[in-house]
Amino acid sequence: MTANPALLLASSSPFRRELLGKLRLEFTHQSPDIDESRLDGETPTELVIRLAQEKATALAEQHPNTLIIGSDQVAVLGDTVLGKPGTREKAIEQLSVASGQRVTFLTGLCLLNTATGRTQTACEPFHVQFRTLQPAQIERYVDLEQPLNCAGSFKSEGLGIVLFKALEGRDPNSLVGLPLIVLTEFLAAEGIQLPL
Repeated sequence: MTANPALLLASSSPFRRELLGKLRLEFTHQSPDIDESRLDGETPTELVIRLAQEKATALAEQHPNTLIIGSDQVAVLGDTVLGKPGTREKAIEQLSVASGQRVTFLTGLCLLNTATGRTQTACEPFHVQFRTLQPAQIERYVDLEQPLNCAGSFKSEGLGIVLFKALEGRDPNSLVGLPLIVLTEFLAAEGIQLPL
């Protein structure tokens, strides 16, 4: 294995690519093709860790001598997992339910070293306290930002910030979908001390 293995982000998300770019590392990206369905009895934490691992593992054979980053996120309100809404109506429904509530975002992270088979995983929580939102506000927000592929129906890196009363967590990057503090720790364990 070379001193600096290749780095691959197992994601099609432009937001995750932008976050990883903050570390000033050279990397490529590729979308893994996996089934993201929740298993019976699986907790949200177990779900995001499993999916992060599956995303990394799905690309392992194609990328020897590579550090592959897999990540997955869900939003949790009480006992309910809020996935990606997919439609305008579902996004409006999700934000209406989240209005005035505290929503926890769980981001699973996996770093797989395909040369050694070593896998490091974590789940990073981040909490969002939503303002009490009016129906017209919610509809305007959804129409402006179109957050249909975002867990919880908002983009915190954009106009979504106006929906929040407070944010609480160790790493605000995890809210966007890639916990860089934990990733930096994982990379250090693989011998990559940042900044390079």
